[in-house]
Amino acid sequence: MYGNYLDRLKADSIDIYAMEAYLAGETIFHYSAEKNKRYPIYSVTKSITSSAFLLACADGLLTAETPVSEFLPNRYKSMMNRDFALLPSKRFLTMTAGEFPFRPCGNDWLETILLLNIDFSDRSFHYSNIPAYILGAAVENAVGKHLIEYLDRRLFEPLGIPRPICETSPEGFFYGATGMTLSVSELTLLGRLYLENGTYNGTNIIPPQFVSEAVTPYIKTNKGDSYGYFFRIADDHFSMVGKWGQRCMIYPEHELVIAYLSYQPEKSEELYRYMNEFAHSLTAPNISQ
Repeated sequence: MYGNYLDRLKADSIDIYAMEAYLAGETIFHYSAEKNKRYPIYSVTKSITSSAFLLACADGLLTAETPVSEFLPNRYKSMMNRDFALLPSKRFLTMTAGEFPFRPCGNDWLETILLLNIDFSDRSFHYSNIPAYILGAAVENAVGKHLIEYLDRRLFEPLGIPRPICETSPEGFFYGATGMTLSVSELTLLGRLYLENGTYNGTNIIPPQFVSEAVTPYIKTNKGDSYGYFFRIADDHFSMVGKWGQRCMIYPEHELVIAYLSYQPEKSEELYRYMNEFAHSLTAPNISQ
């Protein structure tokens, strides 16, 4: 039955590396071209940066209203204009901090970013890698260690995930927006954590109130869905999303997680529609088609 969806994808010339379905407490389907292989997850990394932020909030180090400027290195303070200095973390988490270029550049990313001419009064949704990078750098300084080390201890180890490879900036900060690799089963574990409101195997990792805050829809995007704290939110599910066909979809009301990894620059939205249909088929008639 489940293999029919793989056949349909192949018939439509859509290749995937791996996919997994977790329903009502058990893995009901798993496919991988190469067992346990890690693949680039691209902007799914942003949701992991969101997780680091939530953990720092749980540690009492910052809140959604804390200006990111408070936790950026002192050597950059003179480059910040007043409007940037007042921007709360929430504006970066929701991609409403202004219209940045798509990705950071230069030999010192933070310096290059802070010297840009940005209208910080613009509260529209503008998707970019830069807000996740800035937010991640601030969280890194708030927790007092490289963010991958913090994530390893507070997130990956409790989930049984070996430390992933990740990309850093020229000045040494966790990129925060992309540059990480995971296997499909590891991606499912992250989805299960959010499905269970921050708890895994009976141990709370992220307090439920912060999970709820992260997956609340704050602003409409240009794709017809909404955006939380680096999570995309649809009517019946929310997702961690990479740009070229990497996604973890969480359906809380139906105890369902669908994770998949691929590289489909031209057909990523078509693949998402297939997978959403697959999710609906697993719980029908409980989810309307």
